[in-house]
Amino acid sequence: MNYTLLSEFTPLIDAVEAHLMGKRETIALSLATFFAGGHLLLEDIPGVGKTTLAKHLCAVLGLEFGRVQFTSDMLPSDILGINYYNQKEGNFVFKKGPIFTSFLLGDEINRSMPKTQSALLQAMEEGTVTIDTTHYPLPQPFFVIGTQNPHEEVGTFELPSSQLDRFMCSLSIGYPDNAAEREILKGKTAHGLSRASVVLTPSQVQVYLTQASGVTLSDTLLDFLQDTISFTRKSGMFEYGLSTRGALALTAMIKSWAMLQGRSYATADDVQMVTAAVCAHRLRFKEGATTAARIHHEIFTHIHSDT
Repeated sequence: MNYTLLSEFTPLIDAVEAHLMGKRETIALSLATFFAGGHLLLEDIPGVGKTTLAKHLCAVLGLEFGRVQFTSDMLPSDILGINYYNQKEGNFVFKKGPIFTSFLLGDEINRSMPKTQSALLQAMEEGTVTIDTTHYPLPQPFFVIGTQNPHEEVGTFELPSSQLDRFMCSLSIGYPDNAAEREILKGKTAHGLSRASVVLTPSQVQVYLTQASGVTLSDTLLDFLQDTISFTRKSGMFEYGLSTRGALALTAMIKSWAMLQGRSYATADDVQMVTAAVCAHRLRFKEGATTAARIHHEIFTHIHSDT
């Protein structure tokens, strides 16, 4: 689908694409997820650039980076932190875990047990962590990118629906096209972190977050959006339709994508651009395998045929 991003975002995407060649649309959708106030799930095989995307996106956003490598023996306290007894002071002291950062990469999140996965639920939904009845606020903005290996791999645990629903979008990076891969093989990708000259300041980040939330949706577009949501619930194709949280996530992404293009209003093209990313991890076809491309095709072929 054709789109034109606002010129001030072009250097940001260029800086990340220098390290992840040929994935400009994926980078742009990742940026939109951040400005929509959501979290991002990257689902793909190892070695296609999931961690690379996370590290360099964090660099251009100017956020504090934290990384957790999930393993099967990891405990919730390894992520959230723990109260320990300070013998010298004679009291308990809270030692913060790696989740206390603005940008958290949860690498191979489905390699941990469900109990450990669930440690992220409150943090991703409310921006706080509760330890022994005490609430600890997380830095704002707080953005999580979780990476996930294919479920068929040995030693993985499928994320429950409640955890998946905390991710606003899911994306698959995929293999590079021939032209991009040739440049990669020739060693043309950049090294080191993205250039400091294209890093956003905290005030710029806040301005864009505010602008994204302020994008308007006309009544006509809301009709189109509700048709999209209704189709997922009433078509009979899916095990269950888009939840209210999913519908709100879709709305926020539509607004953010419109903002990236310099508009204060959203269009039907914005809806079509982001729906697959919001729905791919939330919807399952009753007869089996689900892909973002098929979700997009089934929803919008149906809606256009009715209008």
